[in-house]
Amino acid sequence: MKPSPSRYGLAFLLAALAFVGQAQAQDFRVGFVNTDRIFREANSAKAAQAKLEQEFSRREKELNDLGASLKSASERFEREAPTLPETQRGQRQRQLIEQDREFQRKRREFQEDLNARKSEELQAVLDRANRVVRQVAEQEKYDLILQEAVYINPKHDITEKVIRALNAAR
Repeated sequence: MKPSPSRYGLAFLLAALAFVGQAQAQDFRVGFVNTDRIFREANSAKAAQAKLEQEFSRREKELNDLGASLKSASERFEREAPTLPETQRGQRQRQLIEQDREFQRKRREFQEDLNARKSEELQAVLDRANRVVRQVAEQEKYDLILQEAVYINPKHDITEKVIRALNAAR
């Protein structure tokens, strides 16, 4: 059976596309940025972390003090409970339960507030980092910059360039 002319055309088209794709692939530049490393090493990320620690340190200390006080009161109750009258034992137990509820509520609020602020600060760092990544990509003519990958050859990692540029921009 004789091959149809359309088969020759398709084979030729595929070969041409492969040749063009190979030529373009040589000019195609890919880079990778490790955002976790930026969050650990960039000055703006370190400043954001210090700001959060300063902002929340007083509340964290108050919460730790409240937890220690509650633990101490609970231990004292455990020691004294066998000798207390039934009514007094029940009353102190209810007080401890209420104090624990209050402590748990304050701890949840603290964690929620901290997480919200941390998210805000990290988003600001990420926004700045993304602007710097775009600048590096445009200056060095990258076609694609990835922020997540299963594997990346270290020669494509431009994280250090981005961190240096971020630190210089401040």
